[in-house]
Amino acid sequence: MTQPDIQAVKNYLLNLQDNICRALEQEDGEAKFQQDEWQREGGGGGRTRVISNGAVIEKGGVNFSHVFGAGLPASATAARPELAGRSFQALGVSLVIHPHNPFVPTSHANVRFFMAEKPGADPVWWFGGGYDLTPYYGFEEDCKHWHQTAKEACEPFGNDVYPHYKKWCDDYFFLKHRNEPRGVGGLFFDDLNEWGFAKSFQFMQSIGDSYIKAYQPIVKKRKNEAYNEQQKAFQEYRRGRYVEFNLVYDRGTLFGLQSGGRTESILMSLPPKVRWEYNWQPQQGSLEAELYEKFLIHKEWI
Repeated sequence: MTQPDIQAVKNYLLNLQDNICRALEQEDGEAKFQQDEWQREGGGGGRTRVISNGAVIEKGGVNFSHVFGAGLPASATAARPELAGRSFQALGVSLVIHPHNPFVPTSHANVRFFMAEKPGADPVWWFGGGYDLTPYYGFEEDCKHWHQTAKEACEPFGNDVYPHYKKWCDDYFFLKHRNEPRGVGGLFFDDLNEWGFAKSFQFMQSIGDSYIKAYQPIVKKRKNEAYNEQQKAFQEYRRGRYVEFNLVYDRGTLFGLQSGGRTESILMSLPPKVRWEYNWQPQQGSLEAELYEKFLIHKEWI
């Protein structure tokens, strides 16, 4: 197994953050990302970039972090007890985009690399990441484009890769207490090392590079759709599901908080305005009902 090249991973991730921010600023046409560099007391740091109150993006963040330390938090060693007592490094880019227009879906993506070491033993390392789409009003052509782009990113690595990671995404981004998916899925992978470092790194790059190809055309197509206050209220209601998932289930949120990460950067993924309604139900035959019936279901989009 090829030895990991952490500097190459870091260089790629920093460039990916730049490229995604540049493309999103271009699509917004008004707002710019504000950068906040930070240092972690236990080791490492990052650069948080946040965009808000733009023409298209209500709030978004594209974060890079590289943290390291002498020991792992409980969220990591609970699932992998063999990592206890090892030093660690974790690098990644993570992003969430919350648009103004309820016809533009929220999107989330991250790609990351993790390594744990101790003297006299081979390093334990893996790649992870993926992306998923959370529409408020469904358009089948948008979902097909999203999944087709994801499939094309996976194809050079085997015909079974997209179906496997698509299902993993469906299973992961699922709110068990609501018995519903968070959105229409995409890709999710973790613990990837069986291909060796070079191929695994190539795969992570393919996924990272394909995110903006998947999302930007959808934003461009939907950002000028007319909407009303009722549709905006429904978007804010559905954003509540996003908050619930991130605070109850999301591994990255738990790892970040337990490892002493920067709270402001970890929670930048939360939307600016959210509402919860008691026992709300969509009106039969409405576009809101259609979201539940035709889009918030596990299905093969392509």
